[in-house]
Parts: sequence; C-alpha cells; structure tokens
Amino acid sequence: AISRPTKALETAAAVANVNACVRDDSPHGLGPLQLETPEPGSAERRHVAGTDCGATCSKHSGTEEKPRIRYIGGVAFSISSKGRLSDRDLERFPGNGLFDRVARVACHAGCLPRKELYEAWEMARRVRRRLRGGRIVDLAAGHGLLAYILLLLDDSSPGAVLIDTAPPPSAARLHAVLVEAWPRLAGRIVFERRSLESVALRAGDLVASCHACGALADVVLDAAAAARARVAVLPCCHDLAVNDSGSLSGWLDRSLAVDVMRAVRLEQRGYHVWTQTIPAAITPKNRLLLGEPR
Repeated sequence: AISRPTKALETAAAVANVNACVRDDSPHGLGPLQLETPEPGSAERRHVAGTDCGATCSKHSGTEEKPRIRYIGGVAFSISSKGRLSDRDLERFPGNGLFDRVARVACHAGCLPRKELYEAWEMARRVRRRLRGGRIVDLAAGHGLLAYILLLLDDSSPGAVLIDTAPPPSAARLHAVLVEAWPRLAGRIVFERRSLESVALRAGDLVASCHACGALADVVLDAAAAARARVAVLPCCHDLAVNDSGSLSGWLDRSLAVDVMRAVRLEQRGYHVWTQTIPAAITPKNRLLLGEPR
C-alpha cells in the first residue's frame, strides 16, 4: 500500500517549490528560503488565496495558520509584507545589481511597502523581455515604481506618464530619491491626477498597471486595445459580479476563469498574447498578462 506523505515531507516539498521559484525567477540575491510554521494557536491575517474581495484589496481578509517565510540564518523578512522599507533594511540589499540599488534607494525613501518593490521588479523585468521602448503609461500608478524600473531597464523609452486619481503623498519623496540616484530620469516622469478613462493613449505606448483591482484591469485592457497600444497588466482582486468568467467557472476557479477570458478577448482583438506569473511568495494574485498588436 502507498502511504500518505508525512507532514515533514509536505513541508520539505513546499520549501523546495519556493526555493525553485526564487532561484529561477528572482535572481537578485534573495538567498535560499525556508518555511517557519507559526506557533500553535497563532494566526496571520492574510488576503485569502482564491477568494474574491471586490474592488478593494483590503476589504477582505481572513485568518489561517500558515508558514511564514524567513531567510536561513537571518531575521524574518516577508517579501509579501506591506511594511515599509527603511534604512534598517539596507543590509539586506548589499549587491551592485540594479535590483539591490533600487531597493537601497527605496529604503532611503522610507515610504515604500516592501511588497511593492518586489512586485514592481518582477513585473517590470518580465515586461521588458517582451516589450521594449515606447512611452510608458502607468495607470493606477500609486508610487509609480513600476514605471521607474521600466525606464531603468530600457532607456530607449522617452519617458513615463503616471496616472492616478489619488496618488499617495509619499510618491513625491520616492521620486526625489530615485532622480537623485539616477539623474537621467529627471524631466522624464510626469504625474497626472486624473481618471484613467480620460487619458489619451496612442499606438506605440506601453500601457502598464500593476495590481489592477477588480474591473480596473478591464478598463486598462480596453483602453490599450482601442489605441492599439501594447499592454501589461497584473490583475488583482476579481469582482465576480462584474468581471466576465465566461462559461469556464465549472472547470476553473472563477478568478482564474476571469483572467483566461481577458487573455482570450485580447487575442480576439488582434493581439499577440503572453501569459506569465510572478512568484507567488510575493502575492497570490500573480498572473501577468502581456499583449502586443499583431
């Protein structure tokens, strides 16, 4: 008879999966990870994977005992945390590569949630493997780190427009330290407080949105397709009362079905489509959709 895997073997397998993800997809000195099980009775508030919370990420949270990620021989440091990076974290980024340099600047700014750093980096480098050049239009930009990294990875883009109806006040602080570190960014970043629908896009633009919540992902995709612009979207919380899951919900998780339908519709509009993921250790909402007009 085949025996059921022990809890220790299941945990070891989970560690191997996380480490493989980091080695393959995150070459910026994270080092090997191990999983640390919480003490009995403890619980971490989390965004529940596979549960759709509507238009706002923070509205839905649950409790569950789950492993916490930490570095071997180091202090606990979750890359999915919304805790702000600060100068206390500088020693975590000692390298000379672009990721570590951006991370140190973000630490000096003292305003960026660490999850935003890892999310923006992992998305940007996947985007630039496929989509080069063009004016960057970052919709629902927040701090706008995605646009800065896209520019740093590919200097052939002339500049970036960051659109948000309510940008965080600390975006100005992050902008100042990034421009101080990379003077070539000066004059190439424009912040605009306006609705996404009011933005005039044009063919050749690279339209991007990281963690586009609910119906926002569809707004971004529709606007880009109407202008025949290239597009990169990392959808977030799915509003199942609005988002279209087609007839796939009997086979697929409904949030996955929504994203599959988005890829299908974009392809039907004459786009070459790529579907990728960023490491799930950063966010369970990790599906990345890229499109370029044929």
